[in-house]
Parts: sequence; C-alpha cells; structure tokens
Amino acid sequence: MAKHNSSLKLHGFNNLTKSLSFNIYDICYARSALQRAEYIEYIDEVYNAERLTDILSEVANIIGATILNVAHQDYDPQGASVTMLICEEPLKDSVVAHLDKSHITVHTYPESHPDDGVSTFRADIDVSTCGLISPLKALNYLIHSLESDIVIMDYRVRGFTRNVRGRKHFIDHRINSIQDYLDREIRQRYEMVDVNVYQENLFHTKMRLKNLDLDTYLFGEGLEDINTRDARMIRRKVEHEILEIFYGRNMPR
Repeated sequence: MAKHNSSLKLHGFNNLTKSLSFNIYDICYARSALQRAEYIEYIDEVYNAERLTDILSEVANIIGATILNVAHQDYDPQGASVTMLICEEPLKDSVVAHLDKSHITVHTYPESHPDDGVSTFRADIDVSTCGLISPLKALNYLIHSLESDIVIMDYRVRGFTRNVRGRKHFIDHRINSIQDYLDREIRQRYEMVDVNVYQENLFHTKMRLKNLDLDTYLFGEGLEDINTRDARMIRRKVEHEILEIFYGRNMPR
C-alpha cells in the first residue's frame, strides 16, 4: 500500500487541497409497492443523520483532524445530510487557522422505480483537507462502513505549496491510482476501472462487486419464496441496473 510522504520540508502552511469524492450505490429488488416503501424506510433508518454523523466523526479521527462544527439534517420524505468543518491543528483558545478550508460532507438519495421493482440508494461523500492530513487514510473505512454494490471515487490534489527554498510542489505524496490505498480484501471483492489524468493530479476509480448473490438483493422475501423463472428475471434486472450505473449510460435490455 502506498504511504503518505511527510518528509517534505515546507515554508509555512501546506496549501495543497486534497479532495476525495465518493458516489456509492446500494441496489435491491422490492417486488411490491409496500416492499419498496419499506425499503426506503429501512434505508432512512440505517443511514439517518445521526449514524452518518458517527461515520464522518470516525473519518475525522482516522485522518487526524479536529472537528470544529457539525450540521446535520434528516429530510421528509427521505434522505439525510451531514456537514463537518474540520482542521488539522488541535483547538487552541478560540481561534483556529484554516477552519474554513477542510470539510467532510455526506448527502443521501434513496429512490425506487414505480414499476419494475428495482430500488437504489445513493450516498455522495466528500472529504476535503489541506495540510498534511490526507482523506485517503479513511478510504477503506468508508468502503467497509457503507458496504456498497458500486463505488465511484475521484481524488484530486489542487493548488501548490512551497518548500523552504521556494520551489513549488503541486503534490506532496506519490500516487499512481486510488487502488494503491485499498486493502487487499476490497481489491479482491470488486472489479475496478481507472481513468487517471496524472498531469492534472486527478485520479478516478470505479468499482463494482464481482459476485452477485441474488438473495442479498431481495427485500422482504428470500430465494425460497420465488420460483426459478422469477429469480432469473430479477437477476437480469439487478445486473442491468448495476451495469447502467457503473458505465454511466442507458443500456439495451
């Protein structure tokens, strides 16, 4: 696994901004209107603002950040948002420099199709830091916490900082791919595709589960409750939904 290089001697504060953005998707099949409503209710309960706040608080702890402020909100009829202002330095008195330059946010979007039974939960997560702390340290924790079918990630380093001799540095650590920072168990579970623009310090990785266990996608019923023909039909629908989201385009059925 690649490691953050902290040996760079800088002049003053590290002005590089490191931003990690997630789109995660959870897919399920809920056959009836009642089951679809129950799925949305279940998602709203499991991913409510309080639990999301706990997840983001642990992210701040993992990357070594101090939480300055938290705002969270549950929405009616569905969804939740959490925003945290964070900083690298421990709090001292009442003034903290750079408090407005680092943040963690999450927004959730449960939705369901009114006809074909497919329901999808999406969460957008952004971890943006400056200084020596890196959002990549929380990568594995976030993926394990949300246990998603599809994960789409962007990592971008913006701006520049100077060393003690005045030379500009546009990145302060080595990275070839976001995959460098994923643990082995995650890399084995997911199929991954990279699109990286190295000259822009822009790294994009999208992942989807390799194995589809249909029983885990059924909401309100199990495989023992459906016949073989329905099982094949449901599998096709779930696979089609995953492929369209993974490739970002409509595909023929």
